Amino acid sequence: MANLFRDFSLGESKRGMVVMMGPATTTNTTISKTPISNLPTPFGELASNFSDSELRETAYEIFVAACRSSGGRPLTYIPQSEKSPASTTMSLPSFSGSSVSSVSPSLQRSLTSTAASKVKKALGMKGSKGSPAKEGSPASVSKSRKPVTIGELMRVQMRVSEQTDSRIRRGLLRIAAGQLGRRIESMVLPLELLQQFKSTDFPDQQEYESWQLRNLKVLEAGLLLHPYIPLDKSDSASQRLRGIIRGASSRPIETGKNNESMQILRSSVMSLASRSLDGSISESCHWADGFPLNLRIYQMLLEACFDSNDETSIIEEVDEVVELIKKTWVILGIDQMLHNLCFTWVLFQRAVATGHVENDLLFAANTQLAEVTKDAKATKDPVYSKILSSTLSSILGWAEKRLLAYHDTFDSRNINSMESIVNLGVLAAQILVEDISHEYRRKRKGEIDVARNRIDTYIRSSLRTAFAQASLSQSVEKYPTFKVDQSSIVRKWYLDVFPSLRMEKADSSRRSTRNQPNPLPVLSILAKDIGELAGQEKEVFSSILKRWHPLAAGVAVATLHACYGNELKQFILGITELTPDAVQVLRAADKLEKDLVQIAVEDSVDSEDGGKSLIREMPPFEAEAVIGNLVKVWIKTRLDRLKEWVDRNLQQEVWNPRANKENFAPSVVEVLRIIDETLDAFFQLPIPMHPALLPDMMTGIDKCLLHYISKAKSGCGSRNTYMPNMPALTRCTTGSKFQWKKKEKVQGRRKSQVGTLNGQNSFGVPQLCVRMNTLQHIRTELEVLEKRIVTYLRNAESATPSDFANGLGKKFELSPAACVEGIQQLCEATAYKVVFQDLSHVLWDYLYIGELTYSRTEALCNDLEQNLEIISETLHNRVRTRAITEIMKASFDGFLLVLLAGGPSRAFSLQDSAIIEDDFRSLKDLFWSNGDGLPDDLIDKHSQKVREVLPLLHTDTESLIDRFRRTTLESYGPSVKSRLPLPPTSGQWSPTEPNTLLRVLCYRNDEVASKFLKKTYNLPKKL
Repeated sequence: MANLFRDFSLGESKRGMVVMMGPATTTNTTISKTPISNLPTPFGELASNFSDSELRETAYEIFVAACRSSGGRPLTYIPQSEKSPASTTMSLPSFSGSSVSSVSPSLQRSLTSTAASKVKKALGMKGSKGSPAKEGSPASVSKSRKPVTIGELMRVQMRVSEQTDSRIRRGLLRIAAGQLGRRIESMVLPLELLQQFKSTDFPDQQEYESWQLRNLKVLEAGLLLHPYIPLDKSDSASQRLRGIIRGASSRPIETGKNNESMQILRSSVMSLASRSLDGSISESCHWADGFPLNLRIYQMLLEACFDSNDETSIIEEVDEVVELIKKTWVILGIDQMLHNLCFTWVLFQRAVATGHVENDLLFAANTQLAEVTKDAKATKDPVYSKILSSTLSSILGWAEKRLLAYHDTFDSRNINSMESIVNLGVLAAQILVEDISHEYRRKRKGEIDVARNRIDTYIRSSLRTAFAQASLSQSVEKYPTFKVDQSSIVRKWYLDVFPSLRMEKADSSRRSTRNQPNPLPVLSILAKDIGELAGQEKEVFSSILKRWHPLAAGVAVATLHACYGNELKQFILGITELTPDAVQVLRAADKLEKDLVQIAVEDSVDSEDGGKSLIREMPPFEAEAVIGNLVKVWIKTRLDRLKEWVDRNLQQEVWNPRANKENFAPSVVEVLRIIDETLDAFFQLPIPMHPALLPDMMTGIDKCLLHYISKAKSGCGSRNTYMPNMPALTRCTTGSKFQWKKKEKVQGRRKSQVGTLNGQNSFGVPQLCVRMNTLQHIRTELEVLEKRIVTYLRNAESATPSDFANGLGKKFELSPAACVEGIQQLCEATAYKVVFQDLSHVLWDYLYIGELTYSRTEALCNDLEQNLEIISETLHNRVRTRAITEIMKASFDGFLLVLLAGGPSRAFSLQDSAIIEDDFRSLKDLFWSNGDGLPDDLIDKHSQKVREVLPLLHTDTESLIDRFRRTTLESYGPSVKSRLPLPPTSGQWSPTEPNTLLRVLCYRNDEVASKFLKKTYNLPKKL
């Protein structure tokens, strides 16, 4: 042991270390060192105010004494003056003979002979980098020499000067000389050192007094403040010792002599140090083994394992250093479990102090903590558990401070350390919960997965923090359309430090967004940011956290989903109508949700429930449903506005044929223009569900058009509106001709028909033509609109081929048919109005009244021709033929009505039939118009009924009566043979219909017919 610090010729150290040559002081050092981070010690604060240098010197004294006592020979001392000039270092007090051979092999081993460190290998640490001394440091400017032995290395590592070391060696030599064979654990080292030195052994009085106070503080801390065995309040020794220490603060004790004060001090110290738990006198002295003094001293010793020139590295000789440090266990009351715990803390503290720039230290702390885990399961010692709990709580607190907001903690420069920090936190939490917590013991272990629970907490907490940084919730809540022109701060951590993750493209995208005239709404930007954050979370962090939580990415996206969902709910509550901002936000939310769900599904493919639990945590945003509802409100508003326009335009509409050259109503132009604008606005909406909502829009427009069509034809009447009531049946008197009593009035009306045709009456023939043209225009434009809608759908982003393959939902279902029906109704109404109302003076009041020669169809044809010219000039060519056909049908019906129900003022003889047939040919020729009018086949089709009835007019009366009887009996049966019933009027004229035959007989100017009607039905001759 003699040459622990002596020069050997076996080689030099691998590090350039400084041998301190300054004055012998306990406080000054010449090696710079980064200050340890202000992590509170988990071992507990010392009641005495010890500085690090005081604790370090005390630790070094214990270390040297413990190493000295491990040998079997007495200490000898070689003064500095007796050393060879080449020997500039101090020697450790050695056993007698002071030869190299007398020293323990591990202590005299030179540094170059140190094999690869087993400790560093076990901790998973790399070899020393051999970094040189920093420029400007004492190592580069002072005369330096590399330590060549483990002992000298330890002195330098603990920053103890040669003068201090020399004094310690002298003291230990004197102690050994005075108490030969006594073991170190049976001594109180500070007491023995006080006994050996007096003020003259120090360069000045101040240093001596500082040294004395330090040793007294050690005695106070070890025996009074933090004793191994609790003190009895009535113990006189403790009271005496307190008094001595109190007095020394004002007047130093005279040490170095066996005087009365030293005897009292020794008596008090030994009395307190020799106590045992059973009350007997212990052979071992307990003066430095009380908590937390022993751990604080031991911590100082373990810190010597770190390279002074590279604070992130452990010295290569750590195996030998730790082996020597363990020799202090007997003095400090340390065992392997406490060593493991204290070494874990030292490694962890150094990693924190150096900013964990080297992952080696964190990895080593993790490895050592794994040993602590084994120890925690092997013992339930309450004292150890208390220290363990405090230490792990400190580690866990530090780790969680970073992990609960790991997005702010880690970037590309330190991401490699994340796994080690997570493992530290998880291991600490597992020990605290599984091995210390009483609550955990009461539960079955399978019920609690500590690691998974902690990781779950870290993920949710950190992502909530990241989301909070990204969101501008106050602005969004107060101003739903609040705009920002810059990206959110949430991306700073990966934009700044993850350039390899292709963030340049995203940054470029944001710059382009920023330059837009209408910047995106906040929540839209936020959705994009959160989507990118989720992708980076999965790529960067979840791959690390998946080791402890198999659904790390799923939990992350579920958390982001919940955070964004809360913001979105507030936004939706503030939406009152469909706006571009609202649609942008909702579409961005929908895309974000799909992306997050996709990540959750992919992450939980191998989970037991297939990710169902995670999906349950993600209630749908239902953004599409919200958009759909908003669009439906928008559609309703537009349709209500359209209906108002329809009503307003119809109120102002006079159906003037001169309003435009197309002869349709100006109101329909406005209505169709609004419909076109409404459809265009609908397809301009930036929504993803045009095909789904189009049927609602089409149905609404269809109903509005139906309303217009209904109003356009309302009040125009129908066929029955203008058909006159048939007069009661009468019989004719032979040779009689009657004048209708209203003839003069009708003749007066005859002159006013031109005014009716061209006046301002909204139901005149020109106005009715405008109405028909309007409905035809609607029908044509609807076909154009339907084609345009298909084009809109093809260009819609969300449309699929099936959306426009069939016509469902893309065609107007009601309006086209209503237009056809309306045109038909108006054509018929116009025809019967013209024939039975406008031309009633020439049809009903004139035709065949009195002498047939003077009341033929010429006047009727002339007036019909005038009306046909107006209709031909006004009506659309696709409606014209139908309208003229209806007038032809009405004319034929009127002609038959005159013949079969013309009233008692009309009577026809057999000779009149030729005139009537000739008149009917003239009526047909009017519509044929020399081939320019209606087709022959169409005229023949609609004149068939008249042509079938006319032969009855030149059939003799007896034959008519026989035919009437026969058809009546066929209709009613033989039971009515005795008295023929009066057949009802059906209006369906036919030569085989009894009522038609009866009416021919009623208007037959013949005696036989008159008698038959008188006898059979007692019909009067006049009304």
